[in-house]
Amino acid sequence: MSVRLDHGEDTLDEIHEINVTPFIDVMLVLLIIFMVAAPLATVDIQVNLPAAAVEPRPRPEAPVYLTIKTDLSLAIGNHFVARELLPSTLSSATGGSKDTIIFLRADKTVPYGELIEIMNILSSAGYLKVALVGLEKASPP
Repeated sequence: MSVRLDHGEDTLDEIHEINVTPFIDVMLVLLIIFMVAAPLATVDIQVNLPAAAVEPRPRPEAPVYLTIKTDLSLAIGNHFVARELLPSTLSSATGGSKDTIIFLRADKTVPYGELIEIMNILSSAGYLKVALVGLEKASPP
């Protein structure tokens, strides 16, 4: 804010300050957009995951989650899928790319044989990159 004390001239001087109000407005709009979009990017199917004491890896931009619930129902992302339609649904979810990593989430009460059966279906469909998802286990100090 400036005050003009000399009233002798009628010429306007250049102001060499950046107007930050539009910048702040844009940043606030972007903040609101990200606050609304962030919860939509998560998977909402509740699964009781087992804990693992492994160093976590960075997550890709658009991960494909395959979830096995306690009742042995399957879901890709938030959409439930029949077992016989799993290869075709995965193909449409990955855009036909067999190099996509499939993140397999299974409840810890799911029998080991069922988990292996799903992994066999993935393998026969050509999806060989499967990552098992678990909770982070606190390592002892």
